Amino acid sequence: MPADATQDRTETQTATYIYGIIPGDVEIEQGTIGVGDPAGEVRVVRHGEVAALVSDVELDRPLGRPDDLVAHEELLDASAADVPVLPLRFGAVVTDDDAVASELLEAHHDEFEQALRDLDGRAQFIVKGRYDESAILREVLSENDEAAQLYEQIKGTSEDATRDARIRLGEIVSDAIGAKREQDTQAVGDALADHVEASVVREPTHELDAVFTAFLAETGKAGDLEQALGRLARDWDGRVELRLMGPMAAYDFVGAPAPGE
Repeated sequence: MPADATQDRTETQTATYIYGIIPGDVEIEQGTIGVGDPAGEVRVVRHGEVAALVSDVELDRPLGRPDDLVAHEELLDASAADVPVLPLRFGAVVTDDDAVASELLEAHHDEFEQALRDLDGRAQFIVKGRYDESAILREVLSENDEAAQLYEQIKGTSEDATRDARIRLGEIVSDAIGAKREQDTQAVGDALADHVEASVVREPTHELDAVFTAFLAETGKAGDLEQALGRLARDWDGRVELRLMGPMAAYDFVGAPAPGE
């Protein structure tokens, strides 16, 4: 097969996957692997003062595996620990590196440059809290007479015989947890207020979620966040399990437009 035909065939089978935008002078470690099966090696495409983290993907192997999403986020989060990163949505693919440079970096150069300056030295942190089911139920029953009476009524009885009581109790508990979630989310925000610059409350992912909030903070303040959250965790010992995650890319606070936007 002629060399030109082989090149054309290769070009039709691969495309360039884009992870996010970084400052133009950043270098990445050789051998960093990205998304896809087989996974491509990550490289940098530059234009002026900005650059994009990219890798090759094969067009006949659609993305979407859990491993792909993990690889996408791990690369961005690892980069955000050291440099400002504007994350792109998972699945951003263009034809080649030239398209990255012209359709994305050149088209939005000044916007990206300013956003990276604003983000310099900052990253996202997530606080996730989950209620202990037994502890929060006891708390609700101690505070709500109707719930306590219903709970006593259904103990030791069949579900069919106490169906209405169980439904009503579930409603009371759900509403009470929703109110407590709002209060406890505010308590976390107050505890971290002196150490963060912005926050976004996320929708709960579980009925027992107590807190699920993203914070934008200086990467050097991770220890301060841990200490402040640790004091609250001691107060809530046995009631709420708190976790601090980060630093990570600022998904909730910035977003780079996709090529062509």
